[in-house]
Amino acid sequence: MFTYRGKHVSSEDVAFIQTLIDQNPHDSRRRLSVKLCQAWNWRQANGAVRDMICRGLMLGLHRAGYIRLPDKKSHPKNPFVDRKKPAKVKIDQSPINGRLSQIMPFKYEQVRRTPAEQLFNSLIEHYHYLGYCHPVGEQLKYIVYWQKRPIACLSWSSAPRHIGCRDRFIGWSAKERKKGIHLIAYNCRFLILPWVKLSCLASHILANMAKIVSKDWLSIYSHRIYFLETFVDKQRFAGTCYKAANWLYLGDTTGRGKNDQTHKQNRSIKAVWGYALSKNFRAKLCEADK
Repeated sequence: MFTYRGKHVSSEDVAFIQTLIDQNPHDSRRRLSVKLCQAWNWRQANGAVRDMICRGLMLGLHRAGYIRLPDKKSHPKNPFVDRKKPAKVKIDQSPINGRLSQIMPFKYEQVRRTPAEQLFNSLIEHYHYLGYCHPVGEQLKYIVYWQKRPIACLSWSSAPRHIGCRDRFIGWSAKERKKGIHLIAYNCRFLILPWVKLSCLASHILANMAKIVSKDWLSIYSHRIYFLETFVDKQRFAGTCYKAANWLYLGDTTGRGKNDQTHKQNRSIKAVWGYALSKNFRAKLCEADK
């Protein structure tokens, strides 16, 4: 009868949801979504209920006339609307240069949901050409330090649901992609701070991140990742550091964006680069459907 973000709802499901609403007349929409998730055992890989997605599903059913939701009890502000840009944080900008071997070692610190996240957001906002944008879905943020000074920032998030050249490279079906897409991490920001001039630093950081990010993902989200990917704007960069870190060029985007309705290019073409974290990555990505 209804499909929302891959969740198929039958007439029996609709009847169950309406009964749940009728039996809990004093519950808020949020509380109802939590109860429905618990009834369906609809959870994320880390065990948390998918109540936000469930609320969207229930709202869609309500708007389509399949169920009757109670009136809203409150109107909380949407944290994604009118989000304030990160303030500029003052840090030491004295030059860091020399040979990489003379500067090492570096410290890689995952800073999401830590006091250092504010510093990360600020550095990306004020020194990355794209600025700061809140990542989507599962996400990790890293600051690379040298002697307590930040020298680089990287953020990783849930992968775009469909990239033609990547999907052909993996060789999975649409059903397998839908089930296994959470096992890919997307490098959405990579910044070397402008006063840091160290040859081969970017590829060195990428090589080390490949050893770190999957373990951290497992610790925080209760599942590993098996493939890394990123987009490189071909009008600005050649992807040299990714190539030097043994990433593979997979092809180009179409330049149409994820919500395209016109089938015409409306943004710059990006090169798609990928990196497999295990030899059997294809089996791991595709077996999520099994």
